[in-house]
Amino acid sequence: MSEVLIDRLGHHGDGIASGPVFVPRTLPGELVAGEIADGRIEAPRVLIPSPERIRPPCPHYRACGGCALQHAREGFVTGWKEEVIRKALAAQGIETVFRAPHVSPLQSRRRAVFAGRRLKKGALVGFHARGSDVITAVPGCLILHPDLIEALPLLEDLTSRAGARKSALALSLTCTETGLDLAVTGGKSLAASLRAELGQWAGQSGLARLSWDGEVLAQARAPEHLIGRALVTPPPGAFMQATPEAEAAMQGAVREIADGARHIVDLFAGCGTFALPLAETAEIHAVETAAEMLSALDKGWRGARGLKRVTHEARDLFRNPLLPEELAHYDCAVIDPPRAGAEAQARALAESAVPCIAALSCNPVTFARDAALLIKGGYRLAWVQLIDQFRFSPHVELAAQFSR
Repeated sequence: MSEVLIDRLGHHGDGIASGPVFVPRTLPGELVAGEIADGRIEAPRVLIPSPERIRPPCPHYRACGGCALQHAREGFVTGWKEEVIRKALAAQGIETVFRAPHVSPLQSRRRAVFAGRRLKKGALVGFHARGSDVITAVPGCLILHPDLIEALPLLEDLTSRAGARKSALALSLTCTETGLDLAVTGGKSLAASLRAELGQWAGQSGLARLSWDGEVLAQARAPEHLIGRALVTPPPGAFMQATPEAEAAMQGAVREIADGARHIVDLFAGCGTFALPLAETAEIHAVETAAEMLSALDKGWRGARGLKRVTHEARDLFRNPLLPEELAHYDCAVIDPPRAGAEAQARALAESAVPCIAALSCNPVTFARDAALLIKGGYRLAWVQLIDQFRFSPHVELAAQFSR
């Protein structure tokens, strides 16, 4: 048994003591004891707690791996996430203004991926325990929208019919304007009899759509998302922002940055989270790798009223970024890359004459790397805002404005 003092939190929310020794669910300043194995204490006993420690509000917290920071006060978690961004920027020699953060409310998570495994009797659906294939049921989860919680018995029923005992299904469930959209992956190939059974089951379940490994098995009605004035039906399992409140905060930040722009390029546009609201006042060119997401964007735009022209282009921006001469037409760029960031596109933007950039990121480290490229090219990072839509998790998202 060893005693260690927690110095700081790592990017995954674990406490870190000298060594380093990683200790989950601890806080800076705490003295903890436990067995050290491979540089970790998996089951720490807190000897001296931090004043920031609270009793986790969720009864599933000890077993569930969905949350990592319920043992800390909300203000501490928000401050820590901002500090993660500050440190990533400081590593690139960047300082900037931080705006007041957005923190999504409880019970607002409108999409989640559950794990489902068939048992001898029935099925188990929930979230994986931390670093484990053990599934923990989560009735009454604090972060999920009530409609997702109410659908858990439905997912259990589906898993008992079509799941396996040796592997787990991934059940991606999303609240839409027209009902729940369920996309299942990792399942076995469907025989004709099971395919027919699931189609009939979906019709009786009330789901808007059921898809299996990307194939739509049943659709009672199009699962639509209201984005600005447009109703968009994304492809099965497509990315959407986790909470409507965070989406609105991001859209508000982008609208502010793009205010007055008449020609905007939306890079990594997805299904139109930013392109469609911006099309109320500007012409938009949306660029995205996945053609099926652009098709959903285009259909939503064509069905909406009062929007300006939206063109689109399927293009791999990692290998084939828009070049400075292609960007010359635009007076604002929106960029929302995945966790890997957008180094190639940032280099091209740095050489362009685009007056302002609205940047979104889900990885402060790659954001800071790309920000350094833009700053070297003549941009100024005007401000950054933390967008915390993944409550109790170490996940950090942000919005930022760059200006020439």
